[in-house]
Amino acid sequence: METTKQRTLKGSFSIFGKGLHTGLNLTVTFNPAPENTGYKIQRIDLEGQPVIDAVAEKVVDTQRGTVLANGDARVSTVEHGLAALFAMGIDNCMIQVNGPEFPILDGSAAMYVEKIKQVGIEEQNAPKDYYIIRKKIEVKDEKSGSCITILPDDQFSITAMCSFESKFINSQFATLDNMENFEKEISAARTFVFVRDIEPLLQANLIKGGDLDNAIVIYERQTTQERLDMLADMLNVPHMSADNLGYIQHKPLVWENECTRHKLLDVIGDMALIGKPIKGRIIATRPGHTVNNKFARMMRKEIKKHAIQAPIYDPNEEPIMDNNRIRELLPHRYPMQLVDKITAIGPTSIVGVKNVTSNEPFFQGHFPQEPVMPGVLQVEAMAQCGGLLVLNQVEEPERWSTYFLNIDNVKFRQKVVPGDTLLFRVELLHPVRHGISSMKGYMFVGDKVVSEATFTAQIIKNK
Repeated sequence: METTKQRTLKGSFSIFGKGLHTGLNLTVTFNPAPENTGYKIQRIDLEGQPVIDAVAEKVVDTQRGTVLANGDARVSTVEHGLAALFAMGIDNCMIQVNGPEFPILDGSAAMYVEKIKQVGIEEQNAPKDYYIIRKKIEVKDEKSGSCITILPDDQFSITAMCSFESKFINSQFATLDNMENFEKEISAARTFVFVRDIEPLLQANLIKGGDLDNAIVIYERQTTQERLDMLADMLNVPHMSADNLGYIQHKPLVWENECTRHKLLDVIGDMALIGKPIKGRIIATRPGHTVNNKFARMMRKEIKKHAIQAPIYDPNEEPIMDNNRIRELLPHRYPMQLVDKITAIGPTSIVGVKNVTSNEPFFQGHFPQEPVMPGVLQVEAMAQCGGLLVLNQVEEPERWSTYFLNIDNVKFRQKVVPGDTLLFRVELLHPVRHGISSMKGYMFVGDKVVSEATFTAQIIKNK
């Protein structure tokens, strides 16, 4: 069942372990956070305990995991913890860590999910603000051949397709159609590394905490016994024959395509940096943290560009209220009935439609040579939608009327002309108290906001 409210943790939990790159003993603590906070990471080991917003713009390195920074404060290996939060539907969380990275644990997100389930998830009062994908969006990395594409869908889902220069994992794909299956199908997928990549990492002073307990190691290109023994000593693992190609690990693969499932897990963790839950289907071809972050940054720009999204309108769907029902509830008559139908209504919001034609009576004087719908009538139309929202919450709505008390923050962004189909979305700002209701209204043409207003109305029972 889709959640409509923002979520946070019911309580705090801590996880202990060593860092993959530093080898330090680390503690990461996940705490509940207020509504509209998002994910924030605090370095409690540094003076001033700086806080880093977990958003794409704060990513400073993607070569070996996702690294976030705020000034000199940096934290890496965050993607597994963020993937667990995002997939479990948690919107707000304050994460505290006493070092420069999250502990690697077993190289997966399984322990994070387990702890989240133990402490529990709590719904908050603020509505969950999904960003709905309306068109294809794509980012490519010509150098690596990586590509992230997102398409419209009624929920968030991912398909990852990977191709490696290895006979052991040459081509694989993995799909997660429903985030509710993240725990069972994705969370336990472990990170992996090729033997050919280990030496450069060690030379870069990385993976000090890497071992066969927290990664799948793939030995697919034969090297000399001496070289392999040297790497084994550096990793503090037993020697093995240089003739035995294949997987090197303490426990068997959980799935045959575990490596690609882990790539999918990383995509989810990097999508958490968008800052909003989204509805759309991601197709990730040869994904990696670099292209993932590039895509997340682009999505954040897209969201800012369309901060207020138009309602989805299908003219083929049966309306919740048609013109006749609206006439029963509202006292307005020609030429002042400005809502044609209601397509959606809930406890705190409503969506209405008006088709603007060249026969509107106000075009005779506003203006005959350049017909433009008066702004005051745009506000009136939004208010009529708001009146229907409030009347839907009372018994015998036909016996009540609503009246303006106040109008604020009116903005007109684009003129409305004959041929436009207007979509109204009106939301309650506060519960109705003592017959007084405050609302925020938006009016759209296509996907653009053309006007908006905040207004207060009084509901009065007719004599």
